[in-house]
Amino acid sequence: MTADRSDDVTRFLTVGDAAELLKVTPGDVVGLIETGELPAIRVGRPGAWRIERIQLEAYITAMYEETRRRALWEQSDLASIPELSGGRVIWPDRD
Repeated sequence: MTADRSDDVTRFLTVGDAAELLKVTPGDVVGLIETGELPAIRVGRPGAWRIERIQLEAYITAMYEETRRRALWEQSDLASIPELSGGRVIWPDRD
C-alpha cells in the first residue's frame, strides 16, 4: 500500500509550523493545545505535539466566526433602539 507522499508530508504540522502560519510564538500554540482550543496529538518520544492541518484550518475558521459575532455584538451595544428597529419605536398598548 502506497500513500500519496504530498498528503503525508502536509497532513501534520509541528508547533513551530503552526506558530509560523498563525504569526504567533510556539508557546502561544502550546497554550492553545493545552487549553483544548487547538486539537493536537503527541507523537513519538518525548512526545512532540503534532497538529493536523485540517484542525488548524478549523480553528482559524472558528476564530473568524467568533470575531465576526463579537463585532456584531459590539455594534449592537452602540446602536440606539430606533436605529435597530429601522427608525420605528413601537410602544406596547397601555391599558
